[in-house]
Amino acid sequence: MAVLSILDREHTIAPPGYSRWLIPPAALAVHLCIGQAYATSVYKTSMVKHFGSSQTAVGVVFSIAIVMLGLSAAVGGTWVERNGPRKAMFVSACFWATGFLVGALGIGTGQLWLVYLGYGVIGGIGLGIGYISPVSTLIKWFPDRPGLATGLAIMGFGGGALVASPLSRQLLSLYDSGYDPNVSTSVANGGALVGLFVTLGIGYFVIMMFGVFNIRVPADGWAPDGFDSAAVKQKALVTTANVSAANAIKTPQFWFLWIVLFCNVTAGIGILEQASPMIQDFFRGDGGKSTVAVAAAAGFVGLLSIFNMAGRFGWSTTSDVIGRKPIYAMYLGVGIIAYALLATVGHTSTVVFVLLAAIIISFYGGGFATVPAYLRDLFGTYQVGAIHGRLLTAWSAAGIAGPLIINGFLDHEGKPGTLTASAYRPALFTMVGVLAVGFVANLLIRSVAERFHEKADSTVEAAQ
Repeated sequence: MAVLSILDREHTIAPPGYSRWLIPPAALAVHLCIGQAYATSVYKTSMVKHFGSSQTAVGVVFSIAIVMLGLSAAVGGTWVERNGPRKAMFVSACFWATGFLVGALGIGTGQLWLVYLGYGVIGGIGLGIGYISPVSTLIKWFPDRPGLATGLAIMGFGGGALVASPLSRQLLSLYDSGYDPNVSTSVANGGALVGLFVTLGIGYFVIMMFGVFNIRVPADGWAPDGFDSAAVKQKALVTTANVSAANAIKTPQFWFLWIVLFCNVTAGIGILEQASPMIQDFFRGDGGKSTVAVAAAAGFVGLLSIFNMAGRFGWSTTSDVIGRKPIYAMYLGVGIIAYALLATVGHTSTVVFVLLAAIIISFYGGGFATVPAYLRDLFGTYQVGAIHGRLLTAWSAAGIAGPLIINGFLDHEGKPGTLTASAYRPALFTMVGVLAVGFVANLLIRSVAERFHEKADSTVEAAQ
């Protein structure tokens, strides 16, 4: 397998003079592709009709993918660190593309379980490996600005839906002349869904190969011009020592941060899960009809995607200046206020509603992008990708908890299409409590005890 040896870590070491600014685009190529996971709602209704199943049965596909993302990132994190970003990104591309192709087979044969297996399980593994594959490399290239670096890449995951949503609609209209991409209630036939999945699988594989062949790791001992590691150590909670993935999960810091991420993501998913019907329900008139049109609701979802993406870059970059612990105090503390206001005064004005929701979603995105830098501060660069993978199990748990909380309260309040702003208040105040737990957990984070640090000679390989 001499051809595949080009994927080995030793063949990805950057030559002298290589620009580190070429690394974020390579990482972005992967994250923009796997960010398609946020665009599954585009063809959800079409799949429901094609399979003759319920919304819940089709929605399980997305849930499986997110659970597999967290599990594969946790299990495969150490393998990613050992084999380097190029091989990991290649494996991610193979799983992600294969997931679409197996899903297409399931659609073509009318077997929903094959879609679960393809997009959910196989594609979900590609999601997890792809999500963490460039993280430690970016941090090593940008020791002076880790928040900016990870924000640039992870921004792509949040913004992937901005590309995938309109692209998917246009492809469905190409494969099915009866499908109108401008009508939210339009339904595509099974053949169009098969064509969509095959096209996305092949297209995403090609784009991800750009990232695979352009990613590089810095040479041993490399540092950016003017970088002073001693100055970095002076910042609160930032260490120059290293902690292995095995030891990291033994520290209270890891579990406090797990709780922080879980709470932040749970609250964000609470908005994302019900974004379109939520804005219509909040402004439902006495006659039972919403004053917000379906098109406007769709625009609101798009706006949230923009804030999700912008928050990943903007807030993560800001954390390089003010620190990771203070930025999470803002995500959670201001998030508490925003959720409380959304529950009490969000129904008074669409401007107020949209502004509060946008703030919450920007914090949701920012939390994802900032957490790798937070891990680097606490545990060092050694195996930070593997530690990140283990921490993403919080995302899997939140992906289940968030929708359960929101949908559980809404099911108790009434039927879809009849709900008003008051029906959402119990769920929104529950999210206030969730964020409060995360706020306390963040306050409890301290520097990692020296007994968990690795000896210097055991981290030589990680510096390559």
